Formats: sequence, C-alpha cells, structure tokens
Amino acid sequence: MLVIKNIYKTFNVGTINEKTALEDVSLTLEDGDFVTVIGGNGAGKSTLLNAIAGTWLVDSGSIAIDGIDVTKTPEFKRAKYLGRVFQDPMLGTAANMQIDENLALAARRGKFRGLRSGISQAERNFYKEHLKTLDLGLEDRLSSKVGLLSGGQRQALTLLMASLEKPKLLLLDEHTAALDPKTAAKILAKTDEIVEKDHLTTLMITHNMKDAIHHGNRLIMMDGGHIILDIKGEEKKKLTVEDLLAKFAIASGGELDNDRMILSK
Repeated sequence: MLVIKNIYKTFNVGTINEKTALEDVSLTLEDGDFVTVIGGNGAGKSTLLNAIAGTWLVDSGSIAIDGIDVTKTPEFKRAKYLGRVFQDPMLGTAANMQIDENLALAARRGKFRGLRSGISQAERNFYKEHLKTLDLGLEDRLSSKVGLLSGGQRQALTLLMASLEKPKLLLLDEHTAALDPKTAAKILAKTDEIVEKDHLTTLMITHNMKDAIHHGNRLIMMDGGHIILDIKGEEKKKLTVEDLLAKFAIASGGELDNDRMILSK
C-alpha cells in the first residue's frame, strides 16, 4: 500500500542552518499494516509523514501509494488517497463551520462536487450513524459550530473525518499528544477500532513508548533521519519498554536522550 524507496530531504541547503531530515529512508507497508513510529526530537518522524502527504517534495527517491507514484504529486492531489489527523485539535477542521458541514467536506474530498449545494437528509443520517460510534453525543449536535467543541471532541471528529471515506493510507501525527490522559486513551481506543474495522493501512507517530508498543502490528524507530529499528510479529507482541530502550542503545550506539519519551514510559 505504501512503498518508499531511498528518499532524502534536506532543509536550508547551502546555509549554516542546513539540516538533513531524511537520509536514504526506505519503507514498505502492506495493506492493513498499522505501524507506530517513535523517535526523539529531530529524528525525522514528522518529516517522513509530511513527505508522504506531499507537504514538501523529497529531494530524491520515490514514494508510491497503492502502486501509484506520487513522488512529484502536489499535496492537494494526494489528499484523495490520504486521511490525516494532526497533533493540534484545531487543525483538520473548519472552526466556523458546522459539524455536518465539516463531515460533508471530508466525504467529498477528492471527488467531483458539481453545482449541487447543501447537505441532503440521507447524508445527515449517514453522518449521525457514524457520530454515534464516538459516544460523545455529537450526533445530536450536527448544526453546532466545530469551534465550540472541546479538544477531545474535536480530535475525535477529525479522526472520523480522516477515515470516513476509507483512505488508502491514514496518517496520525501525535494525534493524542495535546489531550489529557483519559481523553487520549479514548481516542486511541477509537483509533484501534476504526483501523481494524475498515482494515486501514496506518502510520501513527507517537512519543509515548507504551502506546507505540501496545498499538499496531509493527513498530519503527527513527533517529537522525534514519529508520534504525523495525519490529513486528511475535517480537513486537513480546516487546517491553526496557527492551525498546536496550534495542535503541544498540542500534544508535548511544542512550536515548529525550525527556519526553523517557517520561512517557
């Protein structure tokens, strides 16, 4: 479903601030893979997701989604293949639009929209059924402005919007980092449910080592713009935080020096 071959990305080329964010990164995701991505600050995690999404084009290498080469395809044209949830609950939704209007935008992403205006009753019923699965009472608030929702409600809505049309690839960029622990756990549980039910190929960035271990069928760790660990199958099922720290030390040649990750143990 996703094939990345030997991609490189360097920012501020030729200046004192030159930074190689991705260096010869290759990664293949099979249909239905749920891969958690972990690593310290500056490891290249968000750069990898942004490269896949087309937020910026890679310097070299190739990216293919479901057999389609999108290496030089601009971000807006890749949107029809992707669902994405950001760390900030304020991103991914239009605050001044209603809940049903936001869902309508998500449902029509990448499709020919024509001249028909408004949202049909059939569409509203469809949105209500999906909102009920969130168990937040949002199905009774279709006309509410999204800007009035709490951070957790808004992130749950964004997750639903990102997965509504069953994208070929779901990108989750630390989508629970800005939430309190109880709300974060609820969003992660909903994430697992949606990914499993719709068999979505998923990449989820997290700083939380426990979340990286307990979710998905595969874990990759990045450091210095490289993928240094790729753990799956039985090895991942038996993995502990202590194991992960030890593997990082061996693969990177040094101890993990990232307070945010260590504190999330």
